[in-house]
Amino acid sequence: MRGFGITSVILAAATVAASPATLAQDTSFAQLERGRYGVITGNCQACHTARGEEPFAGARPMETPFGVIYTPNITFERETGLGQWTREDFWQAMHNGRSRDGSQLYPAFPYPHFTRMPREEVDAIYDYLSTLPQVKKEKPENDLPFPLNIRLAVKGWNMLFFDPGPFEPDPGKSEAWNRGAYLVHGPGHCAGCHSEKNLLGADKESGDLRGGRLEHWSAPNIRGGENGGLADWSHEDIVEFLQTGRNRHSAAFSSMAEVIAYSTQHMCEKDLQAIALYLKSLDDEPRDQPDAPDEAVMTAGQSIYADNCSACHTSDGSGVPRFFAPLAGSGKVRNPDATTVIRVILEGARSVPTNARPTPLSMPAFGWKLDDSQIAAVATYIRNSWDNASGAISAGDVEALRQQLAE
Repeated sequence: MRGFGITSVILAAATVAASPATLAQDTSFAQLERGRYGVITGNCQACHTARGEEPFAGARPMETPFGVIYTPNITFERETGLGQWTREDFWQAMHNGRSRDGSQLYPAFPYPHFTRMPREEVDAIYDYLSTLPQVKKEKPENDLPFPLNIRLAVKGWNMLFFDPGPFEPDPGKSEAWNRGAYLVHGPGHCAGCHSEKNLLGADKESGDLRGGRLEHWSAPNIRGGENGGLADWSHEDIVEFLQTGRNRHSAAFSSMAEVIAYSTQHMCEKDLQAIALYLKSLDDEPRDQPDAPDEAVMTAGQSIYADNCSACHTSDGSGVPRFFAPLAGSGKVRNPDATTVIRVILEGARSVPTNARPTPLSMPAFGWKLDDSQIAAVATYIRNSWDNASGAISAGDVEALRQQLAE
């Protein structure tokens, strides 16, 4: 019996030693806490969790202009997750966009941003993920057309658009400014939504944080300096929005709701202050003044607004700050890309519940009630009243988005 017991211990030790998840794992409190916080700043849970299913088990569909990509399981289950990945494998994925077998990962996984993270941070994330409950879950095959379904093609994309390397602080800026720049352009990968993309899906340098489009939403300009989309937001407004999901100007919904629910509301005050400091330092170019909309359209839109919108948003568009979003001066309303305005009118919206603001607020859908011409008229009115000046929307614009959302 004694010999059998010793043999069992030896075999068990060999099995554990053969497990990459255990081979180089640091389970100290400081290391796991650093990894947990890294997962928060990177918002890993949102993308790697299918709605209503196990956290971090993947299989969530990510719509791209090129097709649907399903996120992988990042629990340490051996067959379908990261259970056979070493620290080096994980580093190569985060830093260079390469999978365990050496194949290229698609840049829908934001390794062009995660590459800015130092090795120590990535190792801590690896160690933390290894402690999470393991879930056995296969992900569906990606739905991409030829030749995009050939991962080798991503090498050419990387040669053109990918610059690997950790974040380099600007010695002429403060520690807080550099921390904010790191969080925005590194783990936070804000440009993934808030920057315009070129025809191959890479961030345009000229469009950095000037607004973008994804999954039939238009993400607003988040530059906070002169002429920026957040120019009217104070430093404190930005912190409050990231911490609570709303402020006197706006409330978060859709993709930004997940960013706040899983990430920014759990970040420390110092980091939120650093993000705000950095964003407020970014100026922008003045926008071109659009043509004034047709007076008949504005008159029709005003009537529709009075009947359907003014009870909450008030007749002068000032709303009820932190409850019913103001439309006057709203960055979402003034965005040159009107996709979000049209979609919210069509489908309604629900603000994110957070620890600080646990009661969500909802706007009803009007797509069942208003036709395309009526929605175009009221959206045009909202976008060109109370000192807003963002151009007209046509019934064709509404019809196109309605059809896309129905597909």
